[in-house]
Amino acid sequence: MCVGIPLKVLEIQDKEAIGEISGVKRKIRIDFLPNLNIGDYVMTHAGFALDLIKQEDANEIIEAIKLVNSKI
Repeated sequence: MCVGIPLKVLEIQDKEAIGEISGVKRKIRIDFLPNLNIGDYVMTHAGFALDLIKQEDANEIIEAIKLVNSKI
């Protein structure tokens, strides 16, 4: 099963960015999203930003992840 994780973009440098979810920062590749801006939300998988998503959608997914984690 593949799980995509939404991240908020904090920094951009060339083809890499720093994204954050719940205080955890990760370096991601942004090759597929050439018009990405700081503050955008992206869906990531395996270290790559795959698609832009709305902040509301990102927040909904993050809440679902927290709910699942609380059940484990």
